[in-house]
Amino acid sequence: MSTLDILSEAERDIVGVVRDFVDKEVRPVVRELEHGDIYPEALIAQMKRLGVFGLAVPAEYGGTPVSAPCFVLVTEELARGWMSLAGAMGGHTVVAELLLRHGTEEQKRRFLPPMASGEIRATMALTEPGGGSDLQAMRTVARRDGEGYRVDGTKTWITNSRRSGLIALLCKTDPAASPPHKGMSLLLVEHGPGLTVSRDLPKLGYKGVESCELSFDCYRAGPDAVLGGVEGRGFAQMMRGLETGRLQVAARALGVGRAALEDSLAYAQQREAFGRPIWQHQSIGNYLADMATSLSAARQLTLHAAREADAGRRVDMEAGMAKLFASETALQIAVNAVRIHGGHGYSTEFDVERYFRDAPLMIVGEGTNEIQRDVITRRLIERGGLDT
Repeated sequence: MSTLDILSEAERDIVGVVRDFVDKEVRPVVRELEHGDIYPEALIAQMKRLGVFGLAVPAEYGGTPVSAPCFVLVTEELARGWMSLAGAMGGHTVVAELLLRHGTEEQKRRFLPPMASGEIRATMALTEPGGGSDLQAMRTVARRDGEGYRVDGTKTWITNSRRSGLIALLCKTDPAASPPHKGMSLLLVEHGPGLTVSRDLPKLGYKGVESCELSFDCYRAGPDAVLGGVEGRGFAQMMRGLETGRLQVAARALGVGRAALEDSLAYAQQREAFGRPIWQHQSIGNYLADMATSLSAARQLTLHAAREADAGRRVDMEAGMAKLFASETALQIAVNAVRIHGGHGYSTEFDVERYFRDAPLMIVGEGTNEIQRDVITRRLIERGGLDT
């Protein structure tokens, strides 16, 4: 049984189109773009034409909605070609789902159609320089006045922040609230006076797409900027949104791990040592067997979480498990791919070194794996163990 058999025929076609795009358009140019840290304008334009940015948007708003398992497999294909491409649509999809689940009808009609076409791309702004995963410690504040909100503060590690036309900004609208999360809101903001992309952050991997710091200094947001129109709900809204984000990060990890495994399988059949292909040496064969087994398990765990999400259930534990296991798996596969390639694995003439640099992002992105373990443990206690 193929993994794609769980999808409808139409969804299998969508995954197939993205796979062809990756093989024919992405892989031939990715090394040059990645090493030059060049933003992939042409590839993003093709993703828009393929409808990738509208996969989480209902047809009534101009999108082509797919199931969560299909979204996972599309993301895996993109990351197999270049993890940065999957990152270019990750936060965008989370913001689309936040709008669908919590936005007013006016907010949906204003933003979702141009998001579906890719005319407007969206991102999230959560992390702050001194906060990391501790979102309740944030210092960005939106103060209400007669003209809307005045926003002051700094966000960091914001992907696509220069090119995103819409930013879902998590901030405090009531800094005195206790506990702090009750005073947090999500504001839908756009670039304008008072919002500065203060610097681009240098990165080990994840090249091509920008990760920046954003500075809000007397930035003005309209009175209708709060997602859903009611203050104080932002933390809960974002926690649900991060379930989708963590599924997306897990799917990215699947793509990186799969690319590293496929390259390793091909190399192990071509490379000979001591008169035979190196896959026939038990030490190399064991690496390949473990890589394939772990990747298959990670994919099933991620697809399970995706199916649970489609069923309308909370999947904070399931998405956390998927993100935790898939990201750790991708990191180990990337390391073993370097071992299999030997000296070539350390060379920039081979893609393996890129997987080795990209994989660590998934163990810290969308909440570190240490945070995922905390979430999983809390939910296990609340639920009385694993569901049967």
